[in-house]
Amino acid sequence: MSISEQPSAPVGRTRNRPPRTPKGRQVDPQALDEVRRLLGERERRRDLLIEHLHLIQDRCGHLSAAHLAALAQEMRLALTEVYEVATFYAHFDVVKEGEKPPPPVTVRVCDSLSCALAGAERLLAELPSRLGANVRVVRAPCMGACDRAPVCAVGHVQVMQADAARVVAAAAKPAHAHAYPTPVAFNAYVRGGGYELLKAFTGGARTRDDAIKAVSDAGLRGLGGAGFPTGRKWSLVRAEPAPRLFAVNADEGEPGTFKDRYYLERDPHRFIEGMLIAAWIVEAPDTYLYIRDEYPEVRLLLIEELAKVEDAGLSKHTKVHLRRGAGAYICGEESAMIESIEGKRGLPRHRPPYVAQVGLFGRPTLEQNVETLYWVRDIVEKGAAWFTGQGRHDRKGFRSFSVSGRVKNPGVKLAPAGITARELIVEFCGGMADGHTFKAYLPGGASGGILPASMADIPLDFGTLEKHGCFVGSHAVVILSDKDDMKAVALNLIKFFEDESCGQCTPCRVGTEKAAQLMANGPWDAALLDELSILMRDASICGLGQAAPNPLLSVLKYFPDELRKPLGRW
Repeated sequence: MSISEQPSAPVGRTRNRPPRTPKGRQVDPQALDEVRRLLGERERRRDLLIEHLHLIQDRCGHLSAAHLAALAQEMRLALTEVYEVATFYAHFDVVKEGEKPPPPVTVRVCDSLSCALAGAERLLAELPSRLGANVRVVRAPCMGACDRAPVCAVGHVQVMQADAARVVAAAAKPAHAHAYPTPVAFNAYVRGGGYELLKAFTGGARTRDDAIKAVSDAGLRGLGGAGFPTGRKWSLVRAEPAPRLFAVNADEGEPGTFKDRYYLERDPHRFIEGMLIAAWIVEAPDTYLYIRDEYPEVRLLLIEELAKVEDAGLSKHTKVHLRRGAGAYICGEESAMIESIEGKRGLPRHRPPYVAQVGLFGRPTLEQNVETLYWVRDIVEKGAAWFTGQGRHDRKGFRSFSVSGRVKNPGVKLAPAGITARELIVEFCGGMADGHTFKAYLPGGASGGILPASMADIPLDFGTLEKHGCFVGSHAVVILSDKDDMKAVALNLIKFFEDESCGQCTPCRVGTEKAAQLMANGPWDAALLDELSILMRDASICGLGQAAPNPLLSVLKYFPDELRKPLGRW
């Protein structure tokens, strides 16, 4: 049959014609050109996706659909891969087609516990009318400045001890970062003997076994919350096949915690030397330093100081990659952090295998906290006996407590391991704030539970609080007074977990939401809340869902008289 003899299309239908453009979302040439100019000579690797999203967000103030489509094409990724990452992290503002971009200035008001105690809710109520329609005011989780609460972030600049007038002034002239405290400079650190220990190791004067023995004898543990013995972790990772990698967790997001920030701002090279020693011990050719986006000034500081270390030839054995978080508490969990470093959503991994076996990019990975590495130089140089000579109540070593709440002098307190909350308040914090009577305390941040003042003589250390349903975790101690409603405190904490749940597992995603609803609406049903808590503890994938019920259970156990009272307000 010839072409002319082929039957015509049925009435009401047209012949199939090829589309004028390929199927799927089309890339705007202008947006593609802008993305290419922003990326410049940077590599288009998959693990750099979050870094590239930051470049666009910083330049434009948001992530438009056109720019995301252009970035996906430029990085040879499916658009869905880019969208799922961009929409996962709180600090990325994704604007869909047809939507209006956010105002040019965003003010984030921390509403986590220490800031709530200091008046964050009043700020949230007052700021929108004071700032006007060209400024967006949103709630935000802990910003790591609990000792200077309440805290707001105007763009990337944090306003400490904020009031409406100061925030309005900052919003009128936004900046990229505020000045950080004057740290111990590289040259001053070197003059004080800095990096001599690193040179002794890399030069062969001291061995890896020397370092492992020193930290093991000192009882140095992971100080990010888990408390795993450092020497044992180094040995476990070294036993795995090379190449091995190293991931450093500077993403402290636990409400009440700010000790890592304190040390990074003031003595960064002591931490950097400990990091480089640990990388040498496990023979990691690449070290990834993951820093939270709420610390922009610390990130800029580290960029400067790491460049000096590299120029001095001190980091030849490992290449340090600085990676920037994007506002996700869950990325403080080691496997979620590794997913984020790989440019993905921060979803915790199922274990086993553990990170030490299959971690970053599928390789055995050492993962450590900032403060743990900060102590390495002092312990190895001064000896384990120096470190273990500190402590109280049969505990050994130093601990850095982040203290906030109803005390006269909040801040990072370097104290003996095993000190009690009562001793910490009296000896290190100048007592309770005027007009406040000690009522309760959080021994380990939002997830560590709540204890009454009558139990303030328990040593604060690993293994001392678990029998009471609490733990010391990252040593974030929040002090509460007779002015505070325990039900409102617990609700504030469970709402934090609800917001920060990654959503991967149902017990945590739905459990935190349901717990918050039950706690906020009407009388507490103790039996139902207890049943829900057991489910979350037993079935959640990671520590977020497993520990989220701790504040709730603490109130049920230790403050039963408050259950009959109406829910208090800040």
